[in-house]
Amino acid sequence: MKSLLRIRARYIVIAATAVAAITLFSCKDKIPVASELLLEERPSQTIEGMEINQYSHSTIDFIATAPTMEKFSEADPPYDSFPDGIVLRAYTPEGLIETKIVADYAKRLIEGSRETIWEAYGNVVINNYIKGEKMETDTLYWDRVEQKIYTHTLVKLTTPDIFMQGYGMESDELARNAVIKEPFDSYAFVGKDSTKHIYIDSANFIGPPLRVR
Repeated sequence: MKSLLRIRARYIVIAATAVAAITLFSCKDKIPVASELLLEERPSQTIEGMEINQYSHSTIDFIATAPTMEKFSEADPPYDSFPDGIVLRAYTPEGLIETKIVADYAKRLIEGSRETIWEAYGNVVINNYIKGEKMETDTLYWDRVEQKIYTHTLVKLTTPDIFMQGYGMESDELARNAVIKEPFDSYAFVGKDSTKHIYIDSANFIGPPLRVR
């Protein structure tokens, strides 16, 4: 009798295991499969309140600040993302702020151990305070190797003397010699009295406004 009970108990265990296996394999196709998490699509590091300083010969070249920086080290090529906007300030050898670039979003590509291209998108504004020039566009590229900035989109250029707009622009990285590739509807400020309109570098000027007699 005991042996019979043991045999019946063994069959019950085997039957229960078979039922569980059948249930598992029958439901396998119904269980949703989670998509593979790609490392290159996730930031490997997030930095809040980012600031990047670059010096040459003990003098500051430029300062970049952003609320958030996300590093994508596993991407090909690796890059840094600035999803909440960025501000870049470039300085003269004398320590004056010459150029300021502001954008809603930016991206810095890194090849090897050095940065190569900066990309800026959305309400991009470039000010050259030394010359009193301002450019507005939606997309801007900064080639660190070639030391130039450029865009292929619509750009507006305002100086103390003229207003220009067109498609495509190229300049040195400090926006000293900007050239619009395909200008249209541009004009100069005719009849301007230079004795009454003196451009003041607001970024570097210290003291009260100059009085013109």
